[in-house]
Amino acid sequence: MPVVEGFRIALQVILAHKLRSFFTLLGIIVSVAFLVAVVAIIQGMNAYVRENLAEAIVGKNAFQIRRTPITVGLFDDEEWKRLQRRPIIAPEDVAQVERALPDAAAIALQSGWPTPVNDVTWRNRTVGDAQILGVTAAYMIVQDYELATGEPFTDVDVRERRRVAVLGNDVASKLFDNVALAVGQKIRLRNHQFVVKGVIAKKGNVLGRSLDGFVMLPFTAFEGIYGRRRTTVISVKMAEAVQVADGMGRAEEAMRVAHRLRPGEANDFTVDTAEGLVAFWQRLTRVLFTVVPVVVAIGVVVGGIVIMNIMLMSVNERTHEIGIRKSLGARRRDIRRQFLAESVTLAVLGGVLGLLSGWIVAALVDVASPLPARVTWWAATLALGLGAGVGILFGVYPASRAARLDPITALRQE
Repeated sequence: MPVVEGFRIALQVILAHKLRSFFTLLGIIVSVAFLVAVVAIIQGMNAYVRENLAEAIVGKNAFQIRRTPITVGLFDDEEWKRLQRRPIIAPEDVAQVERALPDAAAIALQSGWPTPVNDVTWRNRTVGDAQILGVTAAYMIVQDYELATGEPFTDVDVRERRRVAVLGNDVASKLFDNVALAVGQKIRLRNHQFVVKGVIAKKGNVLGRSLDGFVMLPFTAFEGIYGRRRTTVISVKMAEAVQVADGMGRAEEAMRVAHRLRPGEANDFTVDTAEGLVAFWQRLTRVLFTVVPVVVAIGVVVGGIVIMNIMLMSVNERTHEIGIRKSLGARRRDIRRQFLAESVTLAVLGGVLGLLSGWIVAALVDVASPLPARVTWWAATLALGLGAGVGILFGVYPASRAARLDPITALRQE
């Protein structure tokens, strides 16, 4: 029997028993859909953290000099005490870093943790819970901010402690409806008046959290109102990604000189990129990738056993048919090929339905939640491969049993 003919007959049998075929495949459909959806979410989050979250925190082609490292999770008590003994990154350190990195695209100083949150008022309108950031003029270059309207800070604004502000797009939209009307208006923070100098173009959201709900003030004006932060940060942007590692090395040397550290003495600062955050997420996804195959394997094995039992039942139901085929000249391998084709067709069909279901679930998650999802080609290939593999593995025994039937005995079977 030609292979194509075997699959054609298999499809006829499956279509003739639609409901039974569907329930037979339910285990494989659910398992494959789970695999595709979870892998799509994990892959989407990997790309999202790498492309969006990391750049939103540090900036593209950038690194930071911090009192405490960028990390996810809690420090133990001893580690926290050790970090609290570190000196604050001072504005004087910026000059040392600038001398060591004349090729840097921009070097900025920004206020760190704890970031104050304040109401922003204009006339009778108030926007609550806006993050207040103190920055130097180069900060906008480091973060790749573009202006929707107005002008950025200048070094003169910082040096002379001018009461000017640059607003995030959400804050400006809520206060003025039209962001173009914001420039030149006077807003109030903690009973202090600031003139709006510019509005940042919309940056969007990261995991459902807006990147536009902030007010930036000149660093010196910020410290005059909110005091010095415990983790002031120096941000450095290099022209190219390949320059980041060398720049980090030179910045580390400059900071050791500025802090008068002896050779062999541990750093009392951290030179960091967002790789710590990316590494944490990758460790988490490795754990998920360890758990997911186990869950999928259980579902696939159960689905395979169901297929095998249904195929054995099909052999019993069609014993007379097998006897007729053998009496007309069908060989054992023809019968084996026919039932194996039915088993593989069933399982592959389950894989395809599971792939489509997982794709739909991933698309719904992407649309209806802040979690991104990306279905990759290898996940789709794996889904179809699982279906074919299950069909072959659990279809061999029923196919062999059908092939071994005695034609005389089979013809007598009603």
